[in-house]
Amino acid sequence: MKKEEQIIQALRQVKDPEVPVLDIVEMGIVRGVEITESQIIITITPTYTGCPAMRVIEEEINQVLKTEGYENVEVKTVLFPAWTTDWLTEEARLKLKAYGIAPPEKVNEVDLNPFNWEEKKVACPFCESMNTSLTSQFGSTACKALYYCNNCQQPFEHFKCI
Repeated sequence: MKKEEQIIQALRQVKDPEVPVLDIVEMGIVRGVEITESQIIITITPTYTGCPAMRVIEEEINQVLKTEGYENVEVKTVLFPAWTTDWLTEEARLKLKAYGIAPPEKVNEVDLNPFNWEEKKVACPFCESMNTSLTSQFGSTACKALYYCNNCQQPFEHFKCI
């Protein structure tokens, strides 16, 4: 296995503190791994500007790579291009659903107009019913909304599409 692949495998140990079922690779937060003679540069993009989890993620990247024997590591944060839920892998979407969080739609499949106040229908991750209703625009974190399934009567979060 190439060194870059080994590093990416090691980075899979770093979980998103806000959605601990997902790692930072499958979320698309890791944007690049550069290996030079003197250091390893990991490029990451926050899921949104000002995301409070980024400091924890950066510390965990350094800790994991140090444990794996990599010393001189630099973590660079880039804001462009902005992270999008389209960067979530299919595996990540399935994990979200299994965890009880409705995964986001693909960005090109929804209207991202900020002035569109129509409530969108989201499939329940438990019974897959579309008979759901929005309870709150914000769930346990800013990136999730709270919904209720009228069929199975379960509350659930929806990972917002951005």
